[in-house]
Amino acid sequence: MGDSAYSFSLTTFSRTGKLLQIEYALNAVANGQTTLGICAKDGIVIATDKKLSSELIDVINVHKVEKITPTAGICYAGVGPDYRVIVQRARKSSLAYSQTYGEVQPISQLVKDIAGVMQEYTQRGGVRPFGISLLVGGLDGDGTPRLYQVDPSGAYFSWKATAIGKNYVNAKNFLERRSTDAMELEDAIHTALLTLREGFEGEMKSDNIEVGIVKSDGKFSVLTPEQIQDY
Repeated sequence: MGDSAYSFSLTTFSRTGKLLQIEYALNAVANGQTTLGICAKDGIVIATDKKLSSELIDVINVHKVEKITPTAGICYAGVGPDYRVIVQRARKSSLAYSQTYGEVQPISQLVKDIAGVMQEYTQRGGVRPFGISLLVGGLDGDGTPRLYQVDPSGAYFSWKATAIGKNYVNAKNFLERRSTDAMELEDAIHTALLTLREGFEGEMKSDNIEVGIVKSDGKFSVLTPEQIQDY
C-alpha cells in the first residue's frame, strides 16, 4: 500500500511517516504570492506581493499585512480566508494576554499561541490544516526585533531574513546575498523591495505590494502607497 492510500486522512500517518495533508497545505503556500521578511538591527520589515486577479477589484479593501499588537504585525502566503481566521485568533490571544498581565504580548509568546492553533488543526478529525504560512515580525519582551515563520504543521522558526510563497527559493538566495547582521531598517526596506521586484510578474507599483515595519520606537505600522513610492 503506497502513500496515496493515506492522502485523504489528516490524522493518520503514512507508512513513510508523513501526514500528506500537511504536505498538500505546503503546496498551497508555494502557490501563494511571494512574501518576505527581514530582521534589521533596529527594526523589522515584512513585505508581500498583493497583485490582484482583476483591475476591477478595489485594492483599498485588500489587506495582506495586518497589525496584531502595537509592536507586532503579520503577513502570509497561501489561502486568504484561512489567514483571516488566524488573524482573528491572534488578536484575541494578544488581547487576553494584555488584559491578564497589563502589558503588550511579546512576539515570542504570540508566535507560540499562533503555532499552537495551527498544530491543533493537524491532529483533529473533521478539520484540515491551514493552507498558509505566516511571517510574524515584532519586538520580544526585552525589546529585541524578531522575525518568525510559522508553517501549517505548527512548526515555527526564527529568521534573520526569509521568504515564502511563489519564487521563495530565488527570493531567499537574493536575501542571502544582500542581508547582513549590521543592516539598518532603511536598508532593509530597500532590500525587501528589490527582492520583490526580482520575481514580480508585471509592473511592480506602490499599490500592488504591501509593506509593514517595526521601527526603533517599537511601533508597528503599514506603509501607505505614498510612503512606499518614496523608496
